[in-house]
Amino acid sequence: MTYDAIVLAGGAAHRLGGVDKPALPVGARTLLDRVLGACPDARTTVVVGDRRPTARPVRWTRETPPGGGPLAALDAGLHETTAPLVLVLSADLPFLDRPTVRALLDAAVGDGAALRDPDGRDQPLVAAYHTEALRREIALLATEHGTLHGLPLRALTAELDLTPVSVTGTAPLASFDCDTWEDLAAARARIREHGSVLDEWMTAVKNELGIDVAVDTKTLLDLARDAAHGVARPAAPLTTFLVGYAAAQAAASGADPAQAIAEASRKAADLALRWAAEAEGAADAQEGGSG
Repeated sequence: MTYDAIVLAGGAAHRLGGVDKPALPVGARTLLDRVLGACPDARTTVVVGDRRPTARPVRWTRETPPGGGPLAALDAGLHETTAPLVLVLSADLPFLDRPTVRALLDAAVGDGAALRDPDGRDQPLVAAYHTEALRREIALLATEHGTLHGLPLRALTAELDLTPVSVTGTAPLASFDCDTWEDLAAARARIREHGSVLDEWMTAVKNELGIDVAVDTKTLLDLARDAAHGVARPAAPLTTFLVGYAAAQAAASGADPAQAIAEASRKAADLALRWAAEAEGAADAQEGGSG
């Protein structure tokens, strides 16, 4: 599905004391980069705000004059898009994920689709819109009011037919935004919880290394366990490193990266089990001989 993405990153962050909110880190990745990571397949990604470093290339723009509010910022971003569907996001969504983005795009009938938060409120800055519907209503509002500056987003969304989307399991987190220092602290604590810390860490590492490959975490952890128990504890990180290197070589020769990792992991795990079995056999033989 072809779509463009507009990320609004130019707010004043008054409740955070005016800091550069999109640049604040959560799990060692900026809020902006976390949002950009949820829509990597957008044909064009436009960030409305001041330029700052990002993990992937984006197109920058700004409403004129700056500080005109979300509707003016959205209009500025819209001028940089050409796809029939546009994903509109705020830059402070630490838990937005790709399945939620895909659900919004798939549900964008009528004028579009908006994420519905756990309190039953539709979120216009976590939404997918049909571009022509946005252009039409924004033009009408500009004509009616003479300007878009200072107009709230609800002036726009009140005139649009948006399908509400609730994504079981991800929606409560996907709609979570960081407006206060307490929100930021809660987000930082949440990603370090036992049930999510490994996925968050793997995502952070892949972004830092500039790679995008599906990783079967359980398979790698099982391999590390077998190498540690069957050989020696330091064998665990060394073995997983060699598996990654072998998978990279296979991928460079045209193999599917995920399949290459799975195959290299299988071979290394089998080797670790054979190594352990041989060691156990030798120990049994030694005990038998000494008897």
